[in-house]
Order: sequence, then structure tokens, then C-alpha cells
Amino acid sequence: METKDGNLGRIVAIANQKGGVGKTTTAINLAASLALAEKEILVIDSDPQGNSTSGLGIARDGHGKTLYDVYVGRAALDEVIAGTEVEKLSVAPSSIDLLAVEVELVDRPAREAVLAEALKPLAGRFEYVLVDCPPSLGLLTLNALVAADSVLVPVQCEYYALEGLGLLTRTVDLVRDSYNPSLRIEGILLTMFDSRNSLSHQVAQEVKKHFGDRVYSTVIPRNVTLSEAPGFGRPVMLYDARSKGAQSYLQLAKEILREGCTR
Repeated sequence: METKDGNLGRIVAIANQKGGVGKTTTAINLAASLALAEKEILVIDSDPQGNSTSGLGIARDGHGKTLYDVYVGRAALDEVIAGTEVEKLSVAPSSIDLLAVEVELVDRPAREAVLAEALKPLAGRFEYVLVDCPPSLGLLTLNALVAADSVLVPVQCEYYALEGLGLLTRTVDLVRDSYNPSLRIEGILLTMFDSRNSLSHQVAQEVKKHFGDRVYSTVIPRNVTLSEAPGFGRPVMLYDARSKGAQSYLQLAKEILREGCTR
């Protein structure tokens, strides 16, 4: 699995500046699915809301070191990583303090590359690193894009989906031109798809029309089990493995593993 640094594993930013499109749900459940496929996985919770942290069973008020400590230079990334209930799946937890990162790093040289530098000592440890980005295009998302090999974009099947996609793809182009020439779109994931709703089908057709084979074949359905599982601090496949939500993310993991670096 070749990457720009050769042995860091595959670093994938899960990003969309729109909120409520399934970024965290995807980070948690894709990570768990890949871990169940015997891959060593790290989730970096780069969203100050900390939903990937709590969704993987880590208390957000545990008072341990978090990603914030990495950004301000108080800890190495390896010091903040915690294990989860899923074997082979670890998480670098978030903190509400991440809201202050943009201000605290205002005078720091190369502040867009803090995460990339923090990841380098972990070379060889993880096969996939998934970065759950906040719903914005600020410094935390920029750090994820500079560190990443690729971007996975969840898109909710609703009005204005393409509008948000256009802004994100322009941002990816800017980051590629200025900081990370190897950055690419890993894939576009249709989420919250309701097969009974004609709008869902229309949005899916439009996204596929514009982005072609960059759209995953797997579609994530609107599924109540996906909404319930985070309240129990577990990925959906540990909450209800037979649910449509669990099966869809397991299928997505298979698709990603099958296609590998060819997307």
C-alpha cells in the first residue's frame, strides 16, 4: 500500500464542510469494519464536538490527554491514542479545547502541517488512519487535508448536496496546489439514502453524473440503528450487526479494500 511517505499507512480525511452528512458515522463504522477485516486502524477525532470519541466508547470528559495537547505541543500523538472495544481499532480523542487551536497557533510556522508532522513517528503502526474533520474548512480541516493521501466525502441525499461538493473540491484543489500535491478524492459516499424518496434517487443520479466512478457503489441507507449505536458508545456492527446500516458499512470496507489504491 504505497503512500507519499512510503510506510505511514493510508491516511484518509473524512470531510465535508456541511454538517449532518454522516462524517462521524462514517469514521466510526468504516474504521470498525476495516478493523474487523484485520487491519490496524486509527481514528483521529479532529472535531471539537468529539462525537467519534464518545461513539467509540471514550468519555469526552475523561481529563486525559487529547488531540488538543498534540496541537499545542504538550504531547506526542502516540501519548493520546486510546484503545477501543474493537480489536485493532484505536482513537486519538477530541476535546472541546480544539476550538481554540486556530487562535493558539496563529503565530506558529507551518501551522497547517502540525498533524502531518505528528503522524510521522507512527510510521508502520497503522494500515489506515481516518481523520474525522469538523463541519468547516478551517485550520483543523486544513491540517487533515495536508496530512492525508486522500479525502472521502460523505454526501447526504438532499437538496444543495452538489453545492457543498463543489466548494470542497475547490478546497482540495487549493490544498493540492499549495501544500500537498498528492492529495486526491478517495471517493464520494452517498449517505442517508431513502429508496422510497424520489429526491434521494435524483441526488444520487446528479452526483454520479458529475463525479462518475469516484462515487462509491455502496450507498448508506437512512437507518435508525446507525443513529442509536453512538448512544451506547459502540460502532453499529457491535450494536446490531444484522442491521442495514451495519451491513452497508461492512460492504463499503470491502469495496475500499478491493479497489485499494486504484481509485
